[in-house]
Amino acid sequence: MAKDSPRTDSAYQALKQAIIEQAIRPGTKLPEDLIGEQFGMSRTLVRAVLARLTAEGLVDSTSRKSAMVASPTMTEAREVFEVRRALESEVVRLIVKRWKPEYGVTLETLVRDEDAARQKNDDRLSIRLSGEFHARLAEMSGNSLLGRYLGEIVSRCSLILATFGRPHSSECAVDEHRELIAAFRSQDIARAVSAMTAHLDAVERRALIAHDDEEPAPLAEVLATYFANNN
Repeated sequence: MAKDSPRTDSAYQALKQAIIEQAIRPGTKLPEDLIGEQFGMSRTLVRAVLARLTAEGLVDSTSRKSAMVASPTMTEAREVFEVRRALESEVVRLIVKRWKPEYGVTLETLVRDEDAARQKNDDRLSIRLSGEFHARLAEMSGNSLLGRYLGEIVSRCSLILATFGRPHSSECAVDEHRELIAAFRSQDIARAVSAMTAHLDAVERRALIAHDDEEPAPLAEVLATYFANNN
């Protein structure tokens, strides 16, 4: 299979980040011509990017309608969290077994960045950093396949937050991540699994609540911003 070009990869990363950070809302149509114009790509390449995002569950695309940001149902949302709990419990077990002091330093740096974003009330950055914390945990597990699956699940959870809930409580997330680091350092598998389960239960509660609607920014404006950030 041919590798993606730098431009299509940048377009994919820009769209994915905009969806995860909730800059583009669930249900928003993604016109091929607008995306192609913004990223300087043909419709064929745009469709390839959208197909990639569709495979990851972030975009809903069928032959009968234009592509749009996916809108998961409540049932799908709960299923995603069920799978996430299972995957992250295994990640935790593997990390405790393979724990190295430098892992703690890396995770603490991420948490400090999260805390700084919280103090600035930067919800979008906070959401991205929270996802990066869990992505880094997956890397530390030493299992690349587990990391790949978990990366997709974490992205879907961000979409669920955009569909059903307010942006997550960054203060709570920071405290919960700190508790996870302490549990890892104790090298107590039961404590670490319990801390992760409690964290994900809290994330699910924060995600599956009603939220007030705000007027979204124009799609072209969002695409321009995210494409610039990925080049």
